[in-house]
Amino acid sequence: MTDHIHAFGDDILADHDAVALAQLIRARAANPREVADAAVARAERIEPRIRAIECSPAATRFAATDAGIWYGIPTFVKDNTDVAGLPTNHGSAAFRARPADRDDAYTRQFLSTGVTVLGKSRMPEFGLLPTTEFGAAEPTRNPWNTEYSVGGSSGGAAALVAAGVVPVAHGSDGGGSLRIPAACTGLVALKPSRHRHLDNAQARRLPLNVISEGVLTRTVRDTATYTAASENYWRNRHLIPIGMVHGPADRRLRIGLLTTSVTGTEPDAETRVAVERAATLLEKAGHQVESVAQPFSRRLVEDFVSYFGLLMQVTLLTGRYLYGSTFDPRALEGITRGLARYYRHRLVRTPAMLYRLSRAGRTYASMFDHYEVVLSPVLAHVVPPLGYFWPTVPPGELIDRLLRYMSFTPINNVTGTPSMTMPIGLAGSGVPIGVLLNGAYGDERTLLELAYVLEAENPFPRITAVESDGAPDHRQR
Repeated sequence: MTDHIHAFGDDILADHDAVALAQLIRARAANPREVADAAVARAERIEPRIRAIECSPAATRFAATDAGIWYGIPTFVKDNTDVAGLPTNHGSAAFRARPADRDDAYTRQFLSTGVTVLGKSRMPEFGLLPTTEFGAAEPTRNPWNTEYSVGGSSGGAAALVAAGVVPVAHGSDGGGSLRIPAACTGLVALKPSRHRHLDNAQARRLPLNVISEGVLTRTVRDTATYTAASENYWRNRHLIPIGMVHGPADRRLRIGLLTTSVTGTEPDAETRVAVERAATLLEKAGHQVESVAQPFSRRLVEDFVSYFGLLMQVTLLTGRYLYGSTFDPRALEGITRGLARYYRHRLVRTPAMLYRLSRAGRTYASMFDHYEVVLSPVLAHVVPPLGYFWPTVPPGELIDRLLRYMSFTPINNVTGTPSMTMPIGLAGSGVPIGVLLNGAYGDERTLLELAYVLEAENPFPRITAVESDGAPDHRQR
């Protein structure tokens, strides 16, 4: 029996995506206040069970003008991005941030769409885990099966969208943090190329920027619409414009099928079925799919973990400067301290680690001498139950589990390349399984075009189709 929960109903939100809801608002069949109130009511109804919201403003923040394409669409911003008047705690209990004085640069880009901010979504401490769990607080739960992980680090955002509280929510991706929770909850998420959008303050401090911003949605057209609207606000003149992608392209693509992770392991049976199903659907649509070898070794993901260990070591040493006088390193999660320790044991290798990471893009680009897109799993195995990645698991064992589980998504963060999660089926436990569409640097457009193909050929079931005695026909067999 699947213990699922959702907030969909017969209010003004119905099961509309953001595009449909924005059309209602423009036609004056709905107004922003009415839509926001409906979303708040939905949140109040299910938040005690999913625990996805970090904080809410004293008053709902509406857009100053109706110029944005998503004017009046309710949303949440992830807890690592500054929004004026709200604290930014990065999912950590080690400090208490004061309300931000102003919006971050990327926040302004996101808000230019006209969205209504209802609050901030939860995330694990500093976005380090592919789950939204805490050592001393209730986890955020997966609406498809509340005993399972919702993914991370944009887990709160994913839960709110999947459960129908809002049609779209902000997230960020430093190692899979958009794409992993999207895969865990049956959503769509695009991690754009490095420098495709304005960077937030956190990214601007990094020696190697691995963070991309984006949204979690229930439809490809919402992701495409946001991508175009974001570009209308600010566009990097050194990248080819994406524009509005309305559907599949006529061209036939050469697609590489990558199933071996950087750790050399193959996906579990249910994940393999999902990826092979996606490959079959793309071949049916006329695209050429053939197996491709993994170009990276285990060292890439080990370097990536060491890089985050470096960042956590810096946090330990400079936390009071970065986060204020309330910062207490003793209150940090075990994984945060464990990653710092992992790095300290490899301290002398720092120059070599940074050099290898900075050159990984060349190896990645070699795959696109022969293919336009590479198809792969998002994760090496299906979503685990809550507790598998609990921050109190001994750090050494937890890092080993991370290396096995999330060994596909970090490639795009290291190389700065675009990657997109699409839902493809349901596991026997009732949780979704997603696949990755990976593209060449700057080629988000091709990923969006191909995503429309998968969406049309494999319409993903709404959570409302799951009955108490099981899951819909998209369950993997």
